[in-house]
Amino acid sequence: MRLYAAVAVSGFRRHATYRVATAAGVFTNTVFGFILAYTYIALWNERPHLGGYGREQALTFVWTSQALLGAACLIGGGFQEELQERIRSGDIAVDLYRPADLQLWWLASDLGRAFFQLLGRGVVPLTVGALCFELALPGLSLAWPAFLLSVLLGLLVSFGLRYLVGLCAFWLLDGAGVNMAFALLSIFFSGTLLPLNVFPGVFGEVARALPWSAMLQVPADVLLERRTGAGLAGALGFQAAWAVALLLAGRALQSAATRKVVVQGG
Repeated sequence: MRLYAAVAVSGFRRHATYRVATAAGVFTNTVFGFILAYTYIALWNERPHLGGYGREQALTFVWTSQALLGAACLIGGGFQEELQERIRSGDIAVDLYRPADLQLWWLASDLGRAFFQLLGRGVVPLTVGALCFELALPGLSLAWPAFLLSVLLGLLVSFGLRYLVGLCAFWLLDGAGVNMAFALLSIFFSGTLLPLNVFPGVFGEVARALPWSAMLQVPADVLLERRTGAGLAGALGFQAAWAVALLLAGRALQSAATRKVVVQGG
């Protein structure tokens, strides 16, 4: 495990070197947060308690989404493009010969990146939102540790989905189309544009049952203390179940891709 811890630290340091890009990301997240916040204010003035949220809760959802935007890759991006390029160029053969598991290597690297994004691009927008708007943030309670655990599980779900997308390049070679489709699905079904609670009927139930909801909707509800007691355990269990299922699916697809490489003489 020391190897993967070192890979995670390396991923953190790698992204920490891009200071200008980080500052630009903080600025973009903050500006986008203000745009969404005032849009939500107008919407909630017309439809109070939409989706079961008060206005303060809706605004908290906005700034939570901005805090997690880069870490969970809610609007796309992430390691999968680099993985796809290594598959396309054939450099993946070198990765497969390393004395390390391919999936765990990328997972460790991505978690290092995500932790930096949480600190570098997440804290400032949420702080600005709390200073400029009345948010429904919890006080000193167990909601914060539960939120951080939920965020970690959401990051695992995000990685699991993006790893599957990255591995598609073994068969498609060019992953641009898959990446675009995945980004659109993430934006909509994670709740980045609107909380999934506002979607009515069967469609809303399906949206909340999909893995993307574990990336933002569930952590936001945990922070808002809408999930407590058995409900909190169920929410974390939902995230953990999707994380395990997606990681196992990635393992199976990786095994199939490895056999394909061997057959092709890679």
